[in-house]
Amino acid sequence: MAILVTGAAGFIGSTLSEALLARGDEVVGVDNFNDYYDPARKRANVEPLLKTAGFSLAEGDFRDTAFLDHLFETHDIKRIAHLGAMGSVRYSVKNPAIYVDVNMVGTANLLERAHGVGVENFVFASTSSVYGQTDKIPFVETDSTDRPLAMYPASKKAGEVMGHAYHNMQGMNFTALRFFNVYGPKGRPDMMPWIVLESLLHDREITLFDNGEMRRDWTYVSDIVAGVVAAIDKPLGYEVINIGRGQPILMTEFLDLMEELTGRKPRIKAVPAPASEPKATFALVDKARSLLDYDPQTTVREGLSRFVDWYTREVGR
Repeated sequence: MAILVTGAAGFIGSTLSEALLARGDEVVGVDNFNDYYDPARKRANVEPLLKTAGFSLAEGDFRDTAFLDHLFETHDIKRIAHLGAMGSVRYSVKNPAIYVDVNMVGTANLLERAHGVGVENFVFASTSSVYGQTDKIPFVETDSTDRPLAMYPASKKAGEVMGHAYHNMQGMNFTALRFFNVYGPKGRPDMMPWIVLESLLHDREITLFDNGEMRRDWTYVSDIVAGVVAAIDKPLGYEVINIGRGQPILMTEFLDLMEELTGRKPRIKAVPAPASEPKATFALVDKARSLLDYDPQTTVREGLSRFVDWYTREVGR
């Protein structure tokens, strides 16, 4: 019996695969190594996995139905962690079509194959961005999520809704996990921690929205992965669950921490926030604690320190 991890060469997917392999699971990883960011970074992420017993890599695209049919014929897949997606709110503003293709059509393809072979549990990586612009703080799973600010969260909301359809029609166990501002080692180059760190190390200007008055609920990758593993292990019918730290900080505080960790003074360019950016993200994680025994451990200071150490060691100054 195997666990399928899509996006297995990515930031969260490779970290999840490591955690599953460490406890003795058989993992089938899927990735298409697209060029949204340097594929060499993804190759580096997956290289240690290829040397680990219990891991196999299927290089391909879950939009390709023939590829998926062969994958499910070849492997006895009983649980799925669907992390593979086109990410980034800002990229989706200018490139909406690929978000429909990958995040909606690709997810529908995977759900249909999962139903066809009787997968026991389907865990879907959603996003806190589905909450949009709201004055209700913290974000609760029962809040309205029908006014997304860009195509990325719209496509992720569609995935949650399709999952409910398969639960209703086919009795599929489907858990959507709404991730909050994930960061840590192996993070993507388009994400804020990476951008800020590189800008500090190379004395580049940092664009800061709304004078740093925006708040983000930074959640360290190992805490996110702990939530995913718990969800994989516990079929719940149909559920939507926040996976965050639950302790948002101002972006000015974030920059202060990065300055402290690097010893570099940021050069700030203050601009108004675009319409795609919410004023805050803030997870209420009571449901995750109750259903998944979720208990995030890593403070933002600790997590950023680990990220800076990893970047210095693996990427270079």
